[in-house]
Amino acid sequence: MIQLDQVSLRRGGRVLFQKASMQIHPGWKVGLTGVNGAGKSTLFAALLGSLTADEGTLSRPQVWTVAHMAQEVKALDMAAIDFVLSGDEEYWEIQAKLDHPEDLSDHDLAHLHGRFDEIDGYSAPAKAAQLMAGLGFMEHQNQLHVSSFSGGWRMRLNLARTLMSRSDLLLLDEPTNHLDLDAILWLEDWLKAYAGTLVLISHDRDFLDAITDHILHIENAELTLYTGNYSTFETTRSERLAQHQQAYEKQLETRAHLQKYIDRFKAKATKARQAQSRIKQLERMQMLAPAHVDTPFTFSFREPSKMSSPLLMMEHVDIGYGDKLIATDINLQITPTSRIGLLGMNGAGKSTLIKTLVGDLPLLAGERKASELLNIGYFAQHQMDALDDLASPMLQLARIADKKISEATLRSFLGSFGFSGERMDTPCESFSGGERARLALALIVWLRPNVLILDEPTNHLDLDMRHALTMALQDFEGAVVLVSHERQLIASVCDDLLLVHAGKCSEFDGDLQDYANWLRQARQDMIRQGGQTAPVVSKVAEQKAPVSKVDKEAQRKEAARRREQTRPIRKNIEKLEAQTAKIQPRLIEIEALLADTALYDANRKDDLLKIMNEQTELKAKLEQVEEQTLELMMELEELESSFD
Repeated sequence: MIQLDQVSLRRGGRVLFQKASMQIHPGWKVGLTGVNGAGKSTLFAALLGSLTADEGTLSRPQVWTVAHMAQEVKALDMAAIDFVLSGDEEYWEIQAKLDHPEDLSDHDLAHLHGRFDEIDGYSAPAKAAQLMAGLGFMEHQNQLHVSSFSGGWRMRLNLARTLMSRSDLLLLDEPTNHLDLDAILWLEDWLKAYAGTLVLISHDRDFLDAITDHILHIENAELTLYTGNYSTFETTRSERLAQHQQAYEKQLETRAHLQKYIDRFKAKATKARQAQSRIKQLERMQMLAPAHVDTPFTFSFREPSKMSSPLLMMEHVDIGYGDKLIATDINLQITPTSRIGLLGMNGAGKSTLIKTLVGDLPLLAGERKASELLNIGYFAQHQMDALDDLASPMLQLARIADKKISEATLRSFLGSFGFSGERMDTPCESFSGGERARLALALIVWLRPNVLILDEPTNHLDLDMRHALTMALQDFEGAVVLVSHERQLIASVCDDLLLVHAGKCSEFDGDLQDYANWLRQARQDMIRQGGQTAPVVSKVAEQKAPVSKVDKEAQRKEAARRREQTRPIRKNIEKLEAQTAKIQPRLIEIEALLADTALYDANRKDDLLKIMNEQTELKAKLEQVEEQTLELMMELEELESSFD
């Protein structure tokens, strides 16, 4: 097993966590979580043995084979399947020796063949091919050189190489970042069947929920191990934080009381001894940190200044690059109430369609009609790359803001995206991927777009920021076109699904589970046909996804109308639930106080009466709030049922 005994790790003089002690047992599947910069990658380095703990000891069985997915892959002149096979180091070494039998004695040759059979070396090429197929590679791509693939596909090769290892410990850092949904679903199944110990860094909560049985969370320089998947962790942690917050508030009261006594009596000779006693008591008291239950990100999209309908139309459009046709005869209308999720396999043309919508790619045929009031907010990887590395977030925001806007307003706005203190004035050349993504998103939000076109906006965002983005998109008053491998984001934000596949862009009639089933079948069909991952019109037969016959424009308007009608009720329910969340912890605290027999002493009669009166008032208030909440929920249910 992996054992941490009083382990402390530092980076750049900053303590990431200290005095951590725990055990990770063989076969556990552990999700490693925490905000960006908390120390997840540093812990990985320690588990790999490339970093030594500053204090304490971190140990794991020396006989374990460790597989780790690196973040970069060189452009090698090596066949892709050979690159994957090299992930099984013993297989690769034996195969290299068997390729030159003239250099081996008969005894060595017999020994190698025996060991080759023991490790199932003869079936290794088939295993490698299966891994590649599961991650989206077609059979004809197995012999292509690694250097012929783009960066994202090289990362897939690197993942396949990592999975090829017959490992006892598997360390994966954001393995889904370059995968489409069908590859993610395949990877989930593979990891659930993995027999070794898994430690996984991921900001995809659905992925974590499907795989993990423990969550290791880094927060406030502490490592805490939780049993269960990510959803269970969230519930357990929220309960723990609520208890912690109560203890913190109680401690503040105690410290204030002690300090008041010290300040009042330390100068009086008759009370000096008691005052010194209080000072020592105060010094011994370990200061608790306040709990941060809520996400630090609370931004919202600014209301678009101008609107029209439709905002953007594409009629009989063909898209592609030069003479390469990707999809034909696309008809698409974007109105202020459009909420569109683009689906399709990696390379099918989703990003090509988005670039055409934005205007970055010329049409190959057809017409793109844009309203004079169209204001697109476009988020993609190149927006992050286009940031001015020598300029701070404040400077870059000030460049696009009205000169009349105060500096305090700009700083408050950036603060809602997680920039505070010196980070607002730090040139972004040193920023992490998550910080760059947040800054690019902040600059887009400031410009008050009426159409948001987002291409994988969550790739570099942690779970808190992903949650904040989901909430903000739900309340956004304009149109949304979204490409994302994150299922929860699509399900929470989008009303309509469009499928880009086999040279067509069609409406998909179904939910994401239907799409997952369709993906599995489509992938199997393409593998049987020896098709290409990125089909072009001239080479792939047309395959249409199920198309709804319902008027989709009417559906969009109806969905927007329903959101608008139910919003006031939902807001009121949220306010009442917030009140309940404040009352219940206090009632629990009062019950604990009332269980203390010392409270019933004669000299504490006033304290007892005060606490019991507070309990009565809070219970009455809670009953009233719960009754109002129930009435509103029934009202909401009736209103929603009237829509059907």
